Amino acid sequence: MRLVPAFMRSKSERPAADAGYALTDPYLAELLRGESATASGVTVTIDQALKNTTVMRCVSLTSFAIGRLPLHLIDAETKEKAKDHPLFRLLHRQPNPWQTAFEFRSLLQQRALQHGDAYARIVRNPGKSVIALVPLPTREVTPRQKSDWSLEYVWQPPKGEKKVFSAREVFHLRYGISEDGIRGISVVRQAAEAIGLALQAERAAARIFAEGMLAGGKLKHPNALSPEARERLRASMEAYAGAGAAGKWLVMEEGMDAEPFGSDAQGNQHLETRQHQIEEIARPFGVPRPLLGVDDTSWGSGIDVLGQFFVRYGLDPWFEAWQQAIARDLFTDREQDELEAKFNAGALLRGSMKDQADFFAKGLGAGGHQPFLHQNEVRDWLDMPAREDLPERATAAKMTEEKQS
Repeated sequence: MRLVPAFMRSKSERPAADAGYALTDPYLAELLRGESATASGVTVTIDQALKNTTVMRCVSLTSFAIGRLPLHLIDAETKEKAKDHPLFRLLHRQPNPWQTAFEFRSLLQQRALQHGDAYARIVRNPGKSVIALVPLPTREVTPRQKSDWSLEYVWQPPKGEKKVFSAREVFHLRYGISEDGIRGISVVRQAAEAIGLALQAERAAARIFAEGMLAGGKLKHPNALSPEARERLRASMEAYAGAGAAGKWLVMEEGMDAEPFGSDAQGNQHLETRQHQIEEIARPFGVPRPLLGVDDTSWGSGIDVLGQFFVRYGLDPWFEAWQQAIARDLFTDREQDELEAKFNAGALLRGSMKDQADFFAKGLGAGGHQPFLHQNEVRDWLDMPAREDLPERATAAKMTEEKQS
């Protein structure tokens, strides 16, 4: 009888414990091809990558920004918030009974950065209105294009039967760069070489402290050591291994000279490599150096400009990815013409209080400028309640009439 490995058997031939294995699983294919192995000699998995502080900072910074910014449903014609629509509360407050909007969006953004894709099950009531969004682990979902070009999503949980969802039943957030237009590319996997080198540099530094001899100097002897002295010296060197002995000096005898060590080129190059990898890893995430806590960056007035740079070139593509995915997966055909989902990035783009005051003053018409703001709009941006006793917004025509009268 020919033996067939469990993962090559048909579903009916597999034991229950093997129900989750499939050769079409992209993560299994990646493992078999060795795609996670890097030239640095380390296999970079998602979990390993997040142990690097730069990767963790880049992923958390982008994910938290997407999670914390207000996401509103807007009437495309009036530009007013569509608060009466069922989706407004799901997107802005609570998408499901156990998650806040911050937790939900941060989680999906994190998965999109790590894997290239993030999924959520769309739960609808009998009237077809969306009532909940339930995150699905990316590793358990496989998108599949049918013969009519439509998509379906195969969900294989660790326990239980496989389920197939139509495109209208799954919210799919993907990274903009894609090889097939269906799956996004993982930023973490694309930066695997840089991450692998950084992980190896960290491990090398850790091995120095764990196993290296960290003596404060070397010993020279004009003649050969006696066997007794050599044994005593060997015991002394073993006692001075490890981080606890850093900076200490070895015991000298029989006319030995002491010569202190200085910083060598090899040690300096090791530090430069670790610092360089911070920038190499951050580059594909679009995160500027000051936001990584790098201490060699000037923290002057240019920090506001770099913050705006991060919003425009690091976050804006993700804003658009979220907004268009919401329109595609959650709106009806009619709603796509009537509604918009919009992030309010104003909190991240605001300058100092002085800059804001100058902007608001000009917007309200100070200094002869044509007004384009109402006082209640300014109060709303500052999280202040609207007032009914304020004058109407001044217009250019109205100002001209007042000057002529």
